[in-house]
Amino acid sequence: MELNSYIDHTNLKVVSTLKDIEKLCDEAVNYHFASVCVAPYYVSLAKNLLKDSTVSVCTVIGFPNGYSTKETKVFEAINAIENGADEIDMVINISALKNKDYDYIKEEIEEIRDSIDGHILKVIIETCYLEEDEIIKMTEICNETFVNFIKTSTGFGTRGASLRDVEIMNEHKSEVLEIKASGGIKTFEDANAMINEGATRLGTSNGVEIMKGEE
Repeated sequence: MELNSYIDHTNLKVVSTLKDIEKLCDEAVNYHFASVCVAPYYVSLAKNLLKDSTVSVCTVIGFPNGYSTKETKVFEAINAIENGADEIDMVINISALKNKDYDYIKEEIEEIRDSIDGHILKVIIETCYLEEDEIIKMTEICNETFVNFIKTSTGFGTRGASLRDVEIMNEHKSEVLEIKASGGIKTFEDANAMINEGATRLGTSNGVEIMKGEE
């Protein structure tokens, strides 16, 4: 695969404007990125801007803290799909994980998965707040719930993805589960390191800089 096809070109800044999203979409088309990742508010705009391209529209659910109820997240996910989202990146309930309430986490993931009618689902576990055994447990839950991706980070936590995070996921994932590394991936070297460790998708706001680094 070419490097550009790994990249979810991302702008989730609180202060992002229409011009910012237009620029993001233009860059994604020019570089043939996998998707743009935008706030739910901008899904319809991005879908319209990308309607004649191969670039998918990704958005975030329960973002960035993950502690809204599963019913709220399901509504958000359905609404995002209705507005044109192709891919959903949901944040798990980290409090539930800390409470070892694994049944709740599974139910939440499965309800969102079932509500989005076969669209791609990525499960953000926010590794900066987790111990290694919790990363392993979440990888196992993602295996069991047959989601498309396990994702390291929101980019809004205390740190982004680390190579060790991706290594742990890769050691414990099923053959079909994929890994999205996100947060702090800024250079061509960062991107390649994550891919070599097993990531098949990269969430980054530095997609253009990464591609220029490859050139």
